[in-house]
Amino acid sequence: MQIFQIRKWILESPPIEWAILQIRELLIGALRQGPIPQHVAFVMDGNRRFAKSHRMETVEGHNLGFEALAKVLEVCYKSGVKVVTVYAFSIENFKRSKYEVDGLMDMAKVKLAQLLQHGDLLDRYGVRIRVLGQRELIKPDLLADIDRAAKMTSRNGDAILNVCFPYTSHDEITTAIRNTVVDYSKPLPVQQRPFSESHIKHTIRSRHLSVAASRIRDRSKSPSSRGESDMEDSSSSSTTLHPDSPPADPTVLEKEHEDSEEEFRSKYPDPESITSEILNDHMYTAGLPPLELLVRTSGVERLSDFMLWQCHEATDIVFLKCLWPEFDLWQFLPVLLEWQRRRKKDAERERGALSKARKTVKVKAA
Repeated sequence: MQIFQIRKWILESPPIEWAILQIRELLIGALRQGPIPQHVAFVMDGNRRFAKSHRMETVEGHNLGFEALAKVLEVCYKSGVKVVTVYAFSIENFKRSKYEVDGLMDMAKVKLAQLLQHGDLLDRYGVRIRVLGQRELIKPDLLADIDRAAKMTSRNGDAILNVCFPYTSHDEITTAIRNTVVDYSKPLPVQQRPFSESHIKHTIRSRHLSVAASRIRDRSKSPSSRGESDMEDSSSSSTTLHPDSPPADPTVLEKEHEDSEEEFRSKYPDPESITSEILNDHMYTAGLPPLELLVRTSGVERLSDFMLWQCHEATDIVFLKCLWPEFDLWQFLPVLLEWQRRRKKDAERERGALSKARKTVKVKAA
């Protein structure tokens, strides 16, 4: 504890703080010369362990964790990151005791107020706050504060801070699928139906049936056809009266079933058209850049049901041993440099493959 306080006092002294600020600006300026991830996510883990290891109250550990978040956000937005997503509260946390859950909710309210106190940081980089998760699980007073924070930053649009609270990826994916089913259960607009292939087929079939019906009526006007029709009527009535009569033609029933099914398809969206892009449009992160970098502190190497859908083959997932209150530019800088190195290597590989393909085409053409 004493070593931590001494280190903090030295780093916050005016000369050292000024020197660190200048070095930080130079490093951030150097980072901006290369590619920058547009969407970065953080699992802020290790606040309680940090407090326990430094013999301080758990609340103080969370306060230091928030200070680390404010510093990291400034580094991200100043470097050119457009979207930052943080894991603030899991739905699984509701399984804890009521005392602990209420304490976490109260702490979230305090942290949100502290975040709004950094209004200069949010306004300077045009940061808009969005809360992702199940709103109905949030206490009314906290939900009012969340809506107030979103409204205060709604005019900003250059950057986004996603606060996942309360959130799990399983719940997000389930909600997205449920909303997709609801959308595909709604009839198509009337103006779109005449242009569908099934509607055109239905119209042509109706015309053929009307022509056939008119021909039958013309034949029924002759005496012979009347006699035949009387016989048909008697046979049909006898069929109706006798339940042991043979069933209807199965081909006719099958045709009627196909017609009704085709008519249903013409009225509703085709479920076969559901793709991963459509599901992605129903996620909380719809319309945002793809997740390019995910960082978790505290040495735990798992995602804990966070951003499972958003992680893809090009997402760099980094697990750091440091605890979240210890996370700063000096911990984040190597991660960003490694991310830039990989992206430059991928770009060189793509250019090499493209150049090789062009040479192959020239050889074949010669």
